[in-house]
Amino acid sequence: MSAYIFVHFIGEESMGEQIYFSVSRDGLFWNDLNNGKPVLVSQLGEKGVRDPFLVRHPKTGRFYLIATDLCMHTRKSWSSAVHEGSRDIIIWESDNLTEWKEARAYTIGQEGVGCVWAPEAVYDEEAGAFMVFFASFTRADGLKCVCREDEPGDKHIIYRSYTDDFVNFTKAERYIERSQSIIDTTIIRDCDNYYRFSKDEDTKCLILEKGTSLEKDAFEIVKSDTLDGLFGLEGPECFALPDGRWCLIADRFAAGKGYMPIVIDDIGEGRMHVLSEEEYDMGRMKKRHGGIMEITDEEYENLVARYGIA
Repeated sequence: MSAYIFVHFIGEESMGEQIYFSVSRDGLFWNDLNNGKPVLVSQLGEKGVRDPFLVRHPKTGRFYLIATDLCMHTRKSWSSAVHEGSRDIIIWESDNLTEWKEARAYTIGQEGVGCVWAPEAVYDEEAGAFMVFFASFTRADGLKCVCREDEPGDKHIIYRSYTDDFVNFTKAERYIERSQSIIDTTIIRDCDNYYRFSKDEDTKCLILEKGTSLEKDAFEIVKSDTLDGLFGLEGPECFALPDGRWCLIADRFAAGKGYMPIVIDDIGEGRMHVLSEEEYDMGRMKKRHGGIMEITDEEYENLVARYGIA
C-alpha cells in the first residue's frame, strides 16, 4: 500500500451530509476528488449520511463503506436526532472503489435506543469477521428513547455487532459503557495489540486505550500528555504513515477548523506530537468526521482517472 483514500462529509449545508472522496500519496497532503462534489448520495432513510468509514475485506478484497443515517440539514433538532434518530446504518459496497452497488440500509440498533451514530468496523482476527461498533443513546431505565429531559444515567453507549459480509449481522450488544456518554471511537491493530481512541464527552479530549484482544474488559488506559492537552476534538481516525509511524487525525469541532494530524512516535507509551500547519494540507474542503484507508498505486490512479482532482 502506498496511497490513501479519505471518505468524509463536509457539514450541515445542503448536500454536505453525503459521501465525499479525497486522496493522498503520503497521508498528510490531500486532494479532493470529483470537483468537490459528493461521490455517493443516499436516497434512503433520512437522505443524508455522516461519519462514513471504509474497510477492505482481508479475504475477498471487497470494499464496504458504512455511514450514519442522519441529515441535520433537514432535521435541525439535535435533541430529536439523539432521542428519536434512525437505528439504521447505510451500506455501500464495491470491488474497485470506482463502481459502487446501490446503497442499502440495515437496522443495526437495538429496539428502544435513540440513534445509531458513527459506525466503524475492525477486522477481528480471532473471530474471522468484522466487529462493527457504533454509539446509541440509551435510557437508564431501559425504556424507549423519546424527546424529553434527560435523566441520570441516560447516555450514549458503544454497541457492537459482528458480520462477515455486511448483509448478515449478529444482534448488537453493549461494548463500551462509561459513567458519561461515549460517542466517537476508532480501533486499530498494531502487532499483537489493539488500540482504541475515543472522545471523552466530559473533557472533550481524546482517550487512548490498549488491549490484547477486542473483548470488553481487555483494555486499559494509556496516558498521553499530548492528548490530555488538546481540547474540543472529536472524530478520531488512525492510520499508518509510509514510514511506519501511526498518524491520528481529529476533527477540531469546537474551533470549527476541521481535521488536524497528530503523529504518534510510540503508541504503546502514548508519545505523539501535533504537526505544524506547514507540515500538512487537508485539502480545499473542510472535512468532517470520516475514515482513512490505505490503497494501492493502481487504486489511487483509478480514483483520480474516474473522479478527477478538484
